[in-house]
Amino acid sequence: MTAYIIVGLVAYLLGSISFSVIISKKMAGFDVREKGSGNAGATNMLRSVGKQAAILTLIGDALKGVVAVLFAILVGAIAKNADKALLVQIAGIFVVIGHTFPIFFGFKGGKGVATSLGVVLTTNWKIGLICLVFALVLMILTRIVSMGSVGAAILFPVLVLFMNTNFTVTEGSSYLVYSIILAVIVIFNHRSNIKRILNGTENKLSFKK
Repeated sequence: MTAYIIVGLVAYLLGSISFSVIISKKMAGFDVREKGSGNAGATNMLRSVGKQAAILTLIGDALKGVVAVLFAILVGAIAKNADKALLVQIAGIFVVIGHTFPIFFGFKGGKGVATSLGVVLTTNWKIGLICLVFALVLMILTRIVSMGSVGAAILFPVLVLFMNTNFTVTEGSSYLVYSIILAVIVIFNHRSNIKRILNGTENKLSFKK
């Protein structure tokens, strides 16, 4: 039980490091949550601060997911009696929760897309790449970032259902419940975007800028 608590706590604290807030204050002198959509994520960074800041945020947020999963794998190697797959799943879920509700930044964070991507790529790179390509194609076709994010979130558990192999840690219970939880978190965080998509008022990216 101790191993699960440690992994969950460390993953949550990692997720709570809000790179968008740190970078926006450093590069632009303001908290990105006070601008644009108010979201602490790469898309709002792109619109409010610029491309360089958005790329740095995207990389930092994704790396949180990678590090959390790798830490869970390390703990699993040390704690011999622990369910290694469950440790990875706990890390993946809690690092995204930390990103969404960061304890260091007033529990107001991002929507968890980049961090989820880091988690998924680390747990199963094939599924991660499929979700990434699917998201990018949707974004290019619709010019709506949230469309790609939500679409990839929905696709994730579907792929796990049919490709429940080749995970970084394959022992233990199925990853299906874990994938559904991650998808629900991301979709829930995009609930306002979904309403705007349905109303036809969601912001679109301009690839000319």
